[in-house]
Amino acid sequence: MIDDFAENGLLAKAIDGFVAREPQRNMARKISESIKNQTSLVVEAGTGTGKTFAYLVPALRSDKKVIISTGSKNLQEQLFSKDLPIIKKALNYTGKISLLKGRANYLCLERLYHQYAAAGDLDKGLRVDLARVKNWSIKTKDGDISKCTTVTEDNAIWPILTSTNDSCLGSDCEHYNDCYVVKARKRAMNADVVVVNHHLFLADVVVKDTGFGELIPKAEVMIFDEAHQLPDLACHYFGQQLTSRQLFDLAKEISLTYRTEVKDMSQLQQCADKLQKCTQDLRLVINQQASKGNLRFLFNQEPVKKEIAYLFDTLNFCHEVLLLAVGRSSALDNCFDRVNQYKTLLDRLTETHVTGFSYWYETSYNHFVFALTPLSVSDKFTELLTERKGSWIFTSATLSVNNQLDYFTQRLGLTNADSLILESPFDYLHQTIMCVPRYMPSPNEHGIAEKLVELLLPVIEANNGRCFFLCTSYAMMNALAKQFRELTALPVLVQGETSKVKLLEQFINSGNALLIATSSFWEGIDVRGDTLSCVIIDKLPFTSPDDPLIKARMEDCQLQGGDAFNDVQLPEAVITLKQGVGRLIRHHDDRGAIIICDNRLVMRPYGAIFLNSLPPSPRTRDLDKVIDFLLTKH
Repeated sequence: MIDDFAENGLLAKAIDGFVAREPQRNMARKISESIKNQTSLVVEAGTGTGKTFAYLVPALRSDKKVIISTGSKNLQEQLFSKDLPIIKKALNYTGKISLLKGRANYLCLERLYHQYAAAGDLDKGLRVDLARVKNWSIKTKDGDISKCTTVTEDNAIWPILTSTNDSCLGSDCEHYNDCYVVKARKRAMNADVVVVNHHLFLADVVVKDTGFGELIPKAEVMIFDEAHQLPDLACHYFGQQLTSRQLFDLAKEISLTYRTEVKDMSQLQQCADKLQKCTQDLRLVINQQASKGNLRFLFNQEPVKKEIAYLFDTLNFCHEVLLLAVGRSSALDNCFDRVNQYKTLLDRLTETHVTGFSYWYETSYNHFVFALTPLSVSDKFTELLTERKGSWIFTSATLSVNNQLDYFTQRLGLTNADSLILESPFDYLHQTIMCVPRYMPSPNEHGIAEKLVELLLPVIEANNGRCFFLCTSYAMMNALAKQFRELTALPVLVQGETSKVKLLEQFINSGNALLIATSSFWEGIDVRGDTLSCVIIDKLPFTSPDDPLIKARMEDCQLQGGDAFNDVQLPEAVITLKQGVGRLIRHHDDRGAIIICDNRLVMRPYGAIFLNSLPPSPRTRDLDKVIDFLLTKH
């Protein structure tokens, strides 16, 4: 199998420009052993290792059922449409490969016909979209909404026409045999390799009682790419949430079923109206609070307490009414189950004294979320690995802190896993320079955006744009964008002004742009060549201690005798910084500068932990040296 990666091996023969890399061979060898011995393995593979091929080759060579989980739907598509076909062809692999997405990605026929029966409820624009989806539904084979060319993926019609775990009728649905989710699952059951994403994998682990059983079939080999995202996502999925959308959807469903199926029970409309009004009133009261915070505090506010009591009363009223209709309609039976589920959930959410959880809420103009999130999922994950025997492989370019993998392995309970840290094969000593500029204002100083622009504009203009400015907050992003647009003729692109895909296209096509962005551009972005040759980071990406989940993890850490800063905040920030810095060098020929605008990197003792965790770039504090490096032809 290792011969596949040799200079004259199968991959070199099948792939133009394939370069044999020792770290890639080492990773493939280690994964092959893990699959053979049915053990767990954690691999940090530095940028440029070629980790995707390093796990795909042993996976396809294993002749075992394989599940590959990626960090996002985009990566999932890339793996399925681009990387897997290359390896399949190179190895002459004859097994079946399947792509499986979450149920929100597939048209629900039950909801489509239900909405059509009561289309008058929708406004004119949505009725037009509903008709377009109906026409598409006649032609589609797999019901994947991303393939509907007449209605965009972010259209407001889709949440109405796709099912959730709550609203799905399972095998009671009259469209069960034609259901696109069921068909996708059957394809996955019959496939040898199934590509999923972390959200779907975790949702599936948590929800085994949806009428479909599990969506994802059992496998002997589980591979998680972009595995650094798993601990936080797992905390979220092993927690519980009640949202305004769930309550509004339930009210709509009761009303819709009354008008289309059970027309003789006017009490159904009464309880639907009551639930909708009660949820609206609660939303209005919560909107007067901070946009996110602690549920313990929220539920102690008198106006909120009052509305929560009304919500309990309303759910009890819905329970009484729906009890009279049980057995008359599958949709109403499902609504009855949901009412009971939400009552139990609301009960649990108000028990804010139970330890080991973060109780938090978020609210926006038209939405609220009440949530409880476990502070640790290590027990759950250990249980999962014990229950599902096989080989479990976790890989990412950013798992270690200070060259140790403990932070990641402890959070997932992977205490017995083998581990491997592979350095990037890129020549950072010659390809990069890293600068923490002198005369930098302190991170929270007033007017810092103006000072940063004054300091950095000469570098950006000398480099003719071709720069990412990654920010740790929207406020900083917007302040910098305003300043730069006033002072430079270079194109200034800002996250949020158009879609992420379009922004990247504009950045690449212009060839001289400055892109100012926050969280979603710190990872998963791959711009190769001279188009991007400078990455600037506004400050060390410590999560705000006001973030409810981080705050709860810090409190819990202190209760257990740990150091909240060193054990929680610092490792989180190190991993995020590694992600941001990793945007710069994506290829052997890339070259550029990293500028981190935070004196704490060189003035505080913990700065050494950040620096030890980053690639070995030559360092300077002089921005003129950065300009010289960028202007030197190589």
